[in-house]
Amino acid sequence: MGEPAYNAIEDYGLIGDMHTCALISKAGSLDYMCWPVFDSPTVFCRLLDDKKGGFFSVQPYKTVVDAHSKQRYLPYSNLLETRWTNEDGVATLLDYFPVTPKKGAQSSRLLSGYCPCNEPGTNRFKSGLQHSGLIRKLECSRGSMELQVEVFPAFNYARESHNTRAKLEDDMSMHRLQTVHFESESERLQLEIFADSREPDKLGFPSASLKLEEREGLRGRGLVAWIRLSEGQTIHLVLHSPEKAVPSSATMSAYLLKMEEETSDYWTDWTRKCSFRGHYRETVERSLLILKLLTYKPTGAIIAAPTFSLPENVGGSRNWDYRYSWVRDTAFTLYVFLKMGYSQEAEAYVNFIFERVFPHASQDLDPNNKRPFLPLMFTIRGEYDIPEVELTHLDGYKGSKPVRIGNAAVFHTQLDIYGELLDSIYLYNKHGNPITYDQWNSIRRMINYVLGVRNRKDMSIWESRGQIQNFIYSKIMMWVALDRGVRLAEKRASLPCPDRFEWIRVRDEMYDEIMTKGYNEERGHFSQSYESPEVLDASILIAPLVFFVAPNDPRFISTLQRILQSPEKEGLCSAKMVFRYDHEKANDGRCILCS
Repeated sequence: MGEPAYNAIEDYGLIGDMHTCALISKAGSLDYMCWPVFDSPTVFCRLLDDKKGGFFSVQPYKTVVDAHSKQRYLPYSNLLETRWTNEDGVATLLDYFPVTPKKGAQSSRLLSGYCPCNEPGTNRFKSGLQHSGLIRKLECSRGSMELQVEVFPAFNYARESHNTRAKLEDDMSMHRLQTVHFESESERLQLEIFADSREPDKLGFPSASLKLEEREGLRGRGLVAWIRLSEGQTIHLVLHSPEKAVPSSATMSAYLLKMEEETSDYWTDWTRKCSFRGHYRETVERSLLILKLLTYKPTGAIIAAPTFSLPENVGGSRNWDYRYSWVRDTAFTLYVFLKMGYSQEAEAYVNFIFERVFPHASQDLDPNNKRPFLPLMFTIRGEYDIPEVELTHLDGYKGSKPVRIGNAAVFHTQLDIYGELLDSIYLYNKHGNPITYDQWNSIRRMINYVLGVRNRKDMSIWESRGQIQNFIYSKIMMWVALDRGVRLAEKRASLPCPDRFEWIRVRDEMYDEIMTKGYNEERGHFSQSYESPEVLDASILIAPLVFFVAPNDPRFISTLQRILQSPEKEGLCSAKMVFRYDHEKANDGRCILCS
């Protein structure tokens, strides 16, 4: 087919079920999926190694001429449609993970999309429940088209070999439901192949040639299928864990239709709750749908991204694992959810924070302790131990090495996270549910911790591994932590706050300090840090959004004007994009940038 070895990252669509997800290219190839949850090892990762990574591709057969492809999401949903069209026919591929809030009579036995993780007696912090499923529905709506399907898993980050077994028959009319089993040392998957037809007597069933093949570089046999679809014919490819079953071929058609309808209903019902009514509503709703896919339903954690080790620049080494929940990133996401009418997602995360992440909710933490009150990130289960490992056997996206899993930045000192978290809790108390007494006690301890560390240097928002400094962004966000604590105490006057006047005193002192030490009077802009008065930093643009300064404050206006200048004029804007800062001026140690 003459395909490039790697697709552009922006040419992938995301599907998922709030447990795991998959990336599917415009060409119809599933090139990335972790199983069974977001931070599990991959079973497909051709995105990170085109030879060893494993893939699940669907594409027109090599004899098909001039097949034009288009990809889109079905309206108001996370069902992804890829369509191929030429003079001879139209074939459509619909990809989705089943999702439904309805618990059916057979949900414990059959693949259904129902999540049992929050049922009484279930340990939602363990990832042993493997109820997810991937459905790829191929149908022909006009004429006919020949397609090729290839399924080559590569278990445990392509480190494990696997056995493949199946009894395959080419006669789809007699063998409508067939199963392929993939088994490695640590994981098992099975693929159901189901042939269907709108009018079996008149239209017949798809033609097919199914076989198991070896493929150079991959550590186990895969499925290679040639399929000819004519108008009204359908092939379903269902990938799932053996822990869940599917019904017999007699009821399979109705079963699959029900799952598709319930999944579509789930997403359209969720999108309907959006309270945004301004311009670009469709774009806002699509962004919200993607953010929803990044939530981990069992615990409420929100991951920064579903991928690991995609490079900051092709061929570079800044390739980090983002499958974890950053306090800062989640705080911004919660702000969006709350403003758009999605308080349930905010409540789930806030409860997760207080249940699993606050390490010292019942005792005060010594500010001199080297371990921070909060880690800057944690796993979807609330764990802090995230060792960083290099997968030397993988080549990386377009050769971008090293390929890393885990993240050593977990205990970086980034003092801004307390402000972002307190701002989110403040908004949750305002737009969601009132905070409880026990939660308030944890908040008080965290604010008192901020009092003790407010004069420390840190690595701040860009996670620089250069020299630690008094970054203005961190100082502003610590001011936010104190300010939101004071506001909460005022709004919830019934909650005890013996330290309130101390919080107010320190908050006001910090404000004067930032305005004195953090603003370069001569150049007319806020600086990156007390130590770097000449360096502009785009992170200061947060200031009016968190009510640190008014948007028309002369100091902020002059800073904004400087940022909007081109790099040639010592600004940060180029081609309608904004640089974080000028790395040639800032001492970032050629920093690790994880934001």
